[in-house]
Amino acid sequence: MLIEHEGRRPRVDDSAHVAPTAVLCGDVRVGADSRILFGAVLTAETGTIEVGERCIVMENALLRGRESHPVVIGDHVLVGPHAHVNGARIGPEVFLATGVSVFPGAQIERGSEIRINAVVHVNSRVEPNTTVPIGWIAAGDPAQLFAPEAHERLWEVQEAMDFPGTVFGLPREEASMDRICARYAESFGRHRGDRVLD
Repeated sequence: MLIEHEGRRPRVDDSAHVAPTAVLCGDVRVGADSRILFGAVLTAETGTIEVGERCIVMENALLRGRESHPVVIGDHVLVGPHAHVNGARIGPEVFLATGVSVFPGAQIERGSEIRINAVVHVNSRVEPNTTVPIGWIAAGDPAQLFAPEAHERLWEVQEAMDFPGTVFGLPREEASMDRICARYAESFGRHRGDRVLD
């Protein structure tokens, strides 16, 4: 399904394929020979999404473009089922496995492999040809790799990465759930004027 959002509409190369239950909303560009599979959602809220050539976005993956953090997917990238890419740049020839989460401001460079349920944190940069193990967390610039149980070591790096400011646009001390939900309600409410194209 193609949806126009605030006057911006998806553009899909003639050689690409979008499954009938996938959703492309707003300023989304899909390159040559790419495939967007069933249930995938590519929503350009206030920013853009660019999917390169011969990319595969698998079932139920979510790509969300933001004003200050567009999504850019390089050529020959596979985004696995249930993966979540929010305002991040993914270099060419990257593999994002099932359930991967990539947060705003993150950058994953060429040839990297982010394995099942791994996380690339806000404003982090994964260097070329890096493998993030199953369930691990990459944080920092350049990213350090943390096992899930290494929370205290991770926090030493993560705190400075400014998750609340990057994701919610609020200083940590002001990021209460009522303020966060109010911002999201306003932002997502802008979809009330969307128009289904196809």
